[in-house]
Amino acid sequence: MPFLHPAVIAALILTLAPVFAFGFAGERIAASLHRLPLWIRIALPAIFVLPYLTVNLPSGDLHPGWFLLYLLVPSGMAALETLAARLDPEQRGHWLDALVLLPLGIAVDLRLLQLAWPVGTAVTGKLILLDSALYAILGLRRLSGVGFDLRPRLSDLKTGLREFLSYAPLAIPIGLALHFLALHRHVAHPRLIAPLWLFSFFAVALPEEIFFRGWIQNLLERRIGPRWALFVTSALFGLSHFNKRSGIFNWQYVILAALAGIFYGRAWRQNRRVGASAICHATVDTIWGALFWRPY
Repeated sequence: MPFLHPAVIAALILTLAPVFAFGFAGERIAASLHRLPLWIRIALPAIFVLPYLTVNLPSGDLHPGWFLLYLLVPSGMAALETLAARLDPEQRGHWLDALVLLPLGIAVDLRLLQLAWPVGTAVTGKLILLDSALYAILGLRRLSGVGFDLRPRLSDLKTGLREFLSYAPLAIPIGLALHFLALHRHVAHPRLIAPLWLFSFFAVALPEEIFFRGWIQNLLERRIGPRWALFVTSALFGLSHFNKRSGIFNWQYVILAALAGIFYGRAWRQNRRVGASAICHATVDTIWGALFWRPY
């Protein structure tokens, strides 16, 4: 199914709608959810199965097992985070948070759910998981300090670009020395840079920055302090790239991603804003693709 197929576009709209809703009105949404009866709060995120149906019904790839997974997992996450909120009102971090975040990260990192989607549409499944986690962690758990706010701030741009300019002088020579990067003499299709940056921001950088900085680094800070949380989260971020662009352990990618994670974490920590780290992240990915991509 082509990426620009109407069903895929409709599914992307359905999956991005909760992202924008929480990004612009997260507190109001959380307050509204907590006025609902408990069973409705738990059952409501089952509607996140709709993008799966939107893509797979027209293509004839609907599978009952995948349907049940996307129907039940969002409500399961909601139930776990509702319980975590009750057991951990001080928000020090609870093992139930790990029970939500760890399988979520593993499923995305190992591409365990890609078989549920027609070729080229798996990003929709990734966004469904993001919607489910936003609902559970921001809407029901109401975890503080995440910094997921899509209202634009000049400070986010300044911080994100500053950390990018701090990372690049280290990453470029290291990447070239490791034969992970290759300098291009010309930029192919320069008119596509801006659209690719926007795609990278919303489809790659924003979900990863919410997960690693807004949730993982945020929760770790409460247990091991800001410095160690930064380094541990960066290491985890690097390791999450072990299977990217390679069928084996891609240690070059792990090193460059872990190094990048330090600067993304610094950008987030500056004002506790996911927007700042996502701008840095999307800029790194876009410049890498335009000037330094080494095909394998």
